[in-house]
Amino acid sequence: ADAVETGNLLRRRNVGSNDDGEAEEEASVERAFLEKPVPTWREQLTVRAFVVGFLVAVMFSIIVMKLGLTTGIIPSLNVSASLLGFFLVRLWTSAIERMGFLKQPFTRQENTVIQTCVVSAYGIAFSGGFGSYLFALSETIAKQATEANDALNIKNPHLGWIIGFLFLVSFVGLFALVPMRKTMIVDYKLTYPSGTATAYLINGFHTPQGAELAKKQVRTLGKYFSMSFVWAFFQWFYTAGNDCGFSSFPSLGLEAYKNRFYFDFSATYVGVGMICPYIVNVSLLIGGVLSWGIMWPLISSKKGSWYPDSLPESSLHGLQAYRVLDI
Repeated sequence: ADAVETGNLLRRRNVGSNDDGEAEEEASVERAFLEKPVPTWREQLTVRAFVVGFLVAVMFSIIVMKLGLTTGIIPSLNVSASLLGFFLVRLWTSAIERMGFLKQPFTRQENTVIQTCVVSAYGIAFSGGFGSYLFALSETIAKQATEANDALNIKNPHLGWIIGFLFLVSFVGLFALVPMRKTMIVDYKLTYPSGTATAYLINGFHTPQGAELAKKQVRTLGKYFSMSFVWAFFQWFYTAGNDCGFSSFPSLGLEAYKNRFYFDFSATYVGVGMICPYIVNVSLLIGGVLSWGIMWPLISSKKGSWYPDSLPESSLHGLQAYRVLDI
């Protein structure tokens, strides 16, 4: 739906719109494209768009897997995908232009193709279950819990059935999006925030002022990415195994650490917290206090009553079962 909304906004010519406020706001950007014809679909689906889309999609899929296996929260990365796609293709076209071989300039529609490919790829990485249930069905994971080590609970990953499964997961959106597009986007004119923001951003990139802003944004992104990488690399030197190093430092005290309250000095959590809406951060904080600060100590005190006290803490018949259910 976000991709559809992005495409709709890029196709609009709002100079003659009946809504004067909306027309004035968007006409200032649209004037830069009045003399430029809309590219054909063959000019939008270019080799360079797919090559750059593939490279950015690989990087974003790794990021999404990292977030899925740690925070469990995947913020919208549409804007970042558009920014990196614009930057890489501009590097590509600038190099070719200097050599005198540039035949087709980079267009905003081509930028949208890159962004759509990237979002679709990392969407599959997340919704396809690679960071959750897909590999959790494997025999390797099942052996870690004796209660789940049963043939009925095991489905080892295999490229054949995974591809079929991902086709089913991906094409479900067509059956939901195509029939509802007219109702939600055309008739009711619902605004999808990430798609709308991406469309405005792409429009701005392809103006002279927007191109300069994009360079500054990419430099800022690269600076903080480097800082995060250096900090993670520094932490790695002080990690000798599980429950060791900065990631297991009892920053709030030993008693709080026993109840899983501590800061692991991960830049990932800080970055995701800055990207996500404040209501998500507040709800996670409240949920953490309720679960790890109230519920788990309460359930632990019921050992021998609610579940046998002879069971290890990792048993799915004991306290671990309540934790897995909550997660």
